[in-house]
Amino acid sequence: MTSAPSSSDPWAAIDGHDVARLNDLFDGDSERLKRLSFDVGGIHFDWSKTHLDPDLIAKFDALAEAKGFAAKRDALFSGAIVNVSEGRPATHVAERGQGSPEDVAKAAALHQRMRSMVDAIEAGAFGDVHGLIHIGIGGSALGPELLLDALGRDVGNYGVSVLSNIDGQAVDDATDPHDPESTIIVAVSKTFTTAETLMNTRAAIAWMQEAGVEDPYGRVIAVTANPEEAIKFGIDETRILPFSEGVGGRYSMWSSVGFSVALALGWEAFEQLLEGAGEMDRHFRLTEPAANVPMIAAFADLTYSQRLKCKTRAVFAYDERLRLLPSYLQQLEMESNGKSVTAEGEPLDRPSAMIAWGGTGTDAQHAVFQLLHQGTHLLPVEFVGVIEAEDSQDPAHHRALLLNAFAQGAALMAGDKSEDPYKNFPGNRPSSTILLEWLDPRTLGALIAFYEHRTFVQGILLGINSFDQFGVELGKRLARELDDPEHREKFDVSTRALIEKAGL
Repeated sequence: MTSAPSSSDPWAAIDGHDVARLNDLFDGDSERLKRLSFDVGGIHFDWSKTHLDPDLIAKFDALAEAKGFAAKRDALFSGAIVNVSEGRPATHVAERGQGSPEDVAKAAALHQRMRSMVDAIEAGAFGDVHGLIHIGIGGSALGPELLLDALGRDVGNYGVSVLSNIDGQAVDDATDPHDPESTIIVAVSKTFTTAETLMNTRAAIAWMQEAGVEDPYGRVIAVTANPEEAIKFGIDETRILPFSEGVGGRYSMWSSVGFSVALALGWEAFEQLLEGAGEMDRHFRLTEPAANVPMIAAFADLTYSQRLKCKTRAVFAYDERLRLLPSYLQQLEMESNGKSVTAEGEPLDRPSAMIAWGGTGTDAQHAVFQLLHQGTHLLPVEFVGVIEAEDSQDPAHHRALLLNAFAQGAALMAGDKSEDPYKNFPGNRPSSTILLEWLDPRTLGALIAFYEHRTFVQGILLGINSFDQFGVELGKRLARELDDPEHREKFDVSTRALIEKAGL
């Protein structure tokens, strides 16, 4: 898949870089830890246990210059067209106050409308509200669910369920904890044509109707960039929260898509989330590459995907509150950069995004770390932890949790030589560590913005448009066609047999 580098290829120097062993990199550079550790937005980042070295970073810097990275970053923040296949800007940074003045002003106005809805609910406009069902899928659910799960365990103002899967059991699981009379539905869809979201919203409305709720449609708030479709669905204009067409789904939690977060956690928490992300935005926009944390992270990622041909990247959250982070990152990274063509529509001549996967804490150590330590695959590992424990946590448990994370990183790098082949650990296995000082809306906002920009850097250096996602559409279109018996004959014999077996 990867073509041989030529002297005119800006990747050539990286593809031919001599990668040293991790222990040798530490032994040969007394300043290594200092050079590859950074503190931004209440978060400590350590890439010293990766195979980056000063020469390799300089080569990536040269690649970024050859790819016009600085101008493309400026385009992102100025509201210019960066999603070239759909002719759109990507204005999620404007939701954090960092875009063009026009985009920032529009985002602020929509945030004010959103806040007015929060205030209205708290003032009793929907009666006595105790429950909230957030309905969406993909970026309309993953980001809000991560935030609610991470931050809402002790401070939430409402009981919240997130419903994304069209499985009927998922509908029951989302509705069962709630009283229909005191629950509101937040239906989130950028186009308000997403089949799964509309099906689940109708199911939630039917649940209310069956319970005798007089006006169930009046208890639905629609969040969309296409208000006309929400009105057609039956939602009154006064209960529609718009957001900008330039805000992509997986980058949308900062917009009205975060309404459930603002309602459940409080408006101040939502503002702090935006402020933390804005701090990371400013760092990414203004800091030189050698100290720019999203760029350094992307350089490390590309070292493994391009130079060392790693297929996957694992993220392990050593904090139960961040258990949904790996799932969120799967969409962010693989939907953004899982492409086979460049932004110009030409075939991509090198690997695209790595497969993202992961788990939580010590559970993963007893499930998958055998392969990480002694398997034949080389793959980068990322540990994400929180230094300060939550007030309700036992300090001894938190101490053991963090020590396990640090021990795993040390063991992956150092290994353990043994004459017994069954007990030999080769070492030289890379990891990065990200430590939040504490877990609050501000630090979590900074962390998520960091991952967004890291993904953007990779896309620019690979020549990929990180902001479209046509790959998710084909299967959905075919599912609609399969629902019509007249179209089934065009499908393969296996697919037709499965439909018959299932009695569909």
